[in-house]
Amino acid sequence: MASVPSLASSVNQRVADALASALPEAGGADPLLRRSDRADFQANGILALAKKAKANPRELATTVVEGIPTGDLIKEIEVSGPGFLNITVADAAIISTLAARAADDRLGVPLNAAAGTTVIDYAQPNVAKEMHVGHLRSAVIGAAMVEILEFTGEKVVRRHHIGDWGTQFGMLIQYLLEHPHELDHKSGDGDEQASGEEAMSNLNRLYKASRALFDSDEEFKTRARARVVDLQAGEPETLALWQRFVDESKIYFYSVFNKLDMDIQDPDVVGESGYNDMLVETCKLLEESGVAVRSNGALCVFFEDVKGPDGNPTPLIVQKSDGGFGYAATDLSAIRDRVTNLGATELIYVVDARQSLHFKMVFETARRAGWLNDDVKAVQLAFGTVLGKDGKPFKTREGETVRLVDLLDEAIERASAVVREKAQDLTEAEIAERGAQVGIGAVKYADLSTSAARDYKFDLDQMVSLNGDTSVYLQYAYARIQSILRKAGAARPAAHPEVALAPTERALGLHLDGFGELIAEAAAEHAPHKLAAYLYQLASLYTSFYSECPVLKADTPEQVENRLFLCELTARTLSKGMSLLGIRTPEKL
Repeated sequence: MASVPSLASSVNQRVADALASALPEAGGADPLLRRSDRADFQANGILALAKKAKANPRELATTVVEGIPTGDLIKEIEVSGPGFLNITVADAAIISTLAARAADDRLGVPLNAAAGTTVIDYAQPNVAKEMHVGHLRSAVIGAAMVEILEFTGEKVVRRHHIGDWGTQFGMLIQYLLEHPHELDHKSGDGDEQASGEEAMSNLNRLYKASRALFDSDEEFKTRARARVVDLQAGEPETLALWQRFVDESKIYFYSVFNKLDMDIQDPDVVGESGYNDMLVETCKLLEESGVAVRSNGALCVFFEDVKGPDGNPTPLIVQKSDGGFGYAATDLSAIRDRVTNLGATELIYVVDARQSLHFKMVFETARRAGWLNDDVKAVQLAFGTVLGKDGKPFKTREGETVRLVDLLDEAIERASAVVREKAQDLTEAEIAERGAQVGIGAVKYADLSTSAARDYKFDLDQMVSLNGDTSVYLQYAYARIQSILRKAGAARPAAHPEVALAPTERALGLHLDGFGELIAEAAAEHAPHKLAAYLYQLASLYTSFYSECPVLKADTPEQVENRLFLCELTARTLSKGMSLLGIRTPEKL
C-alpha cells in the first residue's frame, strides 16, 4: 500500500497552494506549519514572505485564507496577530486519515525512496573480559537505530567490532602454554559445554593469573610479547588457542545479549582481527598518497586543529615505530572494507563520547584518502556516561565497575515484583516472562528516552515505576487497551468519520497521525530518544482519552466502534514504536 499523507502535510499543501496564488513570487515557499495550542496547526511563514515582498502581512494572510477551501480537510482557519494562520482540521478528516493508516501494515509510514546502505558499528565487547555497564548504551542505542533505519527502508549491515586482538592475547596464550592443566578447568561436568557465565568466569580467572605473572616476571613478559608476534604471523598452535578464547567469549557475549533481548548473529561479529590482512595495504595507501607521513619511525597523520598540551600537533598514529599497528589502522581498514566491499553510503559508529577525538581524526584521514566523500559519510553517534543515583559514574560499593549481567538480573527481579503485585490472572511462569520483558524494557527505555549525547542516572526504582516517563507506563497503556478490546464482545473497532470527536479524541488522533513524520525525523537525526518521547506522549494522550471518554459505554454503537478504533490504532502504534526500540509489549500485565 502507498504511504498515507499526514494531515499536517495535506494542510501544508493547501496553504502553500493558496500562498503561491496570492503571492506568485513566493511559489514553493514553506508556510512553516506547526502544531499549536491555539488551534490544531499554526502557519508562521507569511510574516517573512510579506516582509520580503514589502506587503502587509495581515492583508496577505487574509488573502491566503480566502483562497483556502474549507469543509472536507480544514474546518476553519483564522488570521491571528500580525499574520499567523490558526487552522483547525475537520473531525471527519482526522478519522478518515487514521482509517487509511490502519488499513496499512506499516501504519501508513512511507519507505524512503532515497534509501542507501548503512553500516552500524555497535555492541563492541572485548574478548576474555566481562561486559560491564559501560557496554549497555552502545548495544541498546545501536540496536534501536538498526530497527528504525530498516523500517524506513534502509539496507542496514550490523557490525560488532569486538576487541579480539593485541598484547593481552600473547599474555593469555603464553600463560596457558606454560600451565596446560589450566585448560581443563570447567565449571560444567565432563565434556559439557560451559555456560556463558562459566566460560567468562574461567577466562577471567586465567586473565588475572596471566596479568599477575606478566607484571611480576620480566622473562615471562618477554615470552608473552614474542607470542603476540606468533599470533600476528598465524602460528597454528597460537592461533588455535586464540580461537578458543574468542569462541568461549562469544558464548558469554551471546548469553548477555540474549538476556538483553537482542539478536546478535555470528556473521555480524567482525572484530579487530577481521581486518588484519588489510593493515599493511592501508598503511601503504596512506603513505603513498601523502595522507600519512613518517615521524620518528611511526606512520602518522597530522591535523592543524589537534594539538597536545605542549602546543605541538598530536598525530593519529597509524603504525608504531616498532612496526605494530594501533586502533587507527584497524578502524581505517574497516572503513575501506565497509565502503568498498559492503557498499556503504553511511557509516554510523555508536561509540562512547570520550572517543570523539579519535574518530574525528580517523574520519578526516579517510576523507583525505578518498574513502569517505560527499556520497559516503561517517558519523559517530556519541553517547554519554551511565551515572549512579549520586550523579557519579556508576560503580559498585567497592568502587568496581558494575557487571552488566548483575544489573540486568536486578532489573528483572524488581520488575517481577511489580508485575506480581499487579497480576490478576497470571501464572508464575507468566509472571517470570513478563518480569523479564518489563525489566529489560525498563533498562532500555531509560537509556533510549535520554538523548544519546547526555549522561543519565541509572535508577531502577524510577525505571520500573508505573508513573512517569517509563517503559512500564507504556506497557501498561498497551495492556489496558488489549483488555478493553477483549471485553468488547460483539462490538468491533471501526472508523466512523461522521461521528463528532471530543477534545481528547482529537488530540489523540492528531498525535497518532504524526507517527510517520516522527519516524523519518528519528531516522534522519539518529535520534531514538525522539521516538521514545513520541510514545510517552501517545500513552499520556491515551490516558486522558480513556479517563474522559467511555469506550464500551459510549452513547451510540457508532461511537463505541469509533473509540475502539482509536484504541486499536493506539495499541498498534505503541507496539510498533516499542518494537523499534527493542521493547516488548505484553498483552497482559
